[in-house]
Amino acid sequence: MRSSPNRLVATIFGAVYLLVGLLGFAVTPTVSFISTEGGLLLGIFEVNPFHNVAHLLIGAALLAAGLLSVKGAKVVNIVVGAAYLLLGIVGFFLVGTAFNVLALNTPDHFLHLASAIVLLGVGLAADRGPQLSGRTA
Repeated sequence: MRSSPNRLVATIFGAVYLLVGLLGFAVTPTVSFISTEGGLLLGIFEVNPFHNVAHLLIGAALLAAGLLSVKGAKVVNIVVGAAYLLLGIVGFFLVGTAFNVLALNTPDHFLHLASAIVLLGVGLAADRGPQLSGRTA
């Protein structure tokens, strides 16, 4: 894993997003599942239970891919990175509407965009070539 940027990034991001998903439930005990407003995680990031579940699923996918293979980590980094890029952009237009089912706020958008840059950057630029086969590095 040490020689694969994709596996390392997927594993770290996966663990962090799993932790964020779990911690999110501590600040949303009275928030309805798809409320457009939620609790503040770390006093900054707005989350609701649906947002927490999304973090858990994304974290699990990243962590599993990072632990299993270079190719899997690369694919998941790109897919999750693309999804976060889209969410980071679209999220700005969702705030204050009934479509904000993840209870997003402005800090969330910037965090999603930062995650997208790292995940897409590593996914698209690192681990190119024949070493992608199997469980190597």
